[in-house]
Amino acid sequence: MTETLHLPTARYTWGGDEFLFVEFDEAMNLTANYLATTVAQGLTGLALDGVVDVCPANASLLVRFDPDVLAPEELKRRTQELESQARTSTQHRAQTRIIEVPVWYQDPYTAEVVQRFREGYHQDPSGTDLDYAAHVNGLADAAEFIRRHHGSPWLVSMVGFVAGLPFMYQLVPREQQLEVPKYLSPRTDTPPLTVGHGGCFACIYSVRGAGGYQMFGIAAAPIYDPAQELPDFRDFLILFRPGDLVKFRPVDEAEYRSIQEQVEAGIWRFKQAPVTFDVEAALADPDTYNRTLLEALDGAEN
Repeated sequence: MTETLHLPTARYTWGGDEFLFVEFDEAMNLTANYLATTVAQGLTGLALDGVVDVCPANASLLVRFDPDVLAPEELKRRTQELESQARTSTQHRAQTRIIEVPVWYQDPYTAEVVQRFREGYHQDPSGTDLDYAAHVNGLADAAEFIRRHHGSPWLVSMVGFVAGLPFMYQLVPREQQLEVPKYLSPRTDTPPLTVGHGGCFACIYSVRGAGGYQMFGIAAAPIYDPAQELPDFRDFLILFRPGDLVKFRPVDEAEYRSIQEQVEAGIWRFKQAPVTFDVEAALADPDTYNRTLLEALDGAEN
């Protein structure tokens, strides 16, 4: 007997002549994201003539193809085969990695921007984004919110919006997830490497630009390196891939400056380790499984 991932039948629709859209569920969850990522990896591995791009998202998949090379119904058939294989597999596991991301919480760069965008932009103009996030989650203060934010791993559910920006989903039971609404009106400025939060998703802004997520701190090292100067970017200019796991680690100003010096010298490397992500184990006992994931970083070097 094989286990089937219990989700509604995926919805297949066409976007004009060149796009196939597959929706595994209406809401983000580990099962839907696992299917989206696994089917995307399977399509990429098939290397079908006519497939231009494969873009997995939180709970869906978009495939761009050339209908003059690959018949639409053939692409749909091959995608459905991969979906069936992913659903009926006896093991729902993925080989991935866990990456430690140093973050300077309550830094002066995002704090300055926070103060510039209050009246008319934010739900609570009198405080800070961290104060507001703590309040809406029923926590004592910003310090408790920060502890909850970096205390558990996050799953990179998709990468996009701007080059290299990861959307991350907290690996805790749904009732424990941190949830914060976006700004009432988007800002016209967000510092690069801002660690933000909107809804149930965390993100890291890879470049400076507009944004509407609450701002909690700043990552200490680049996640997008177009020049591919740092060792972690030798193979690709974007750090994160869908399916990666992230552990935020708080740092103070001194360590932030030290990391910046290593970045400038071209020697900085992210601490990371290979792991096997097991969907059933993550759903069955999140606390125990998260400790196992985080232990993988103990022997890793950066």
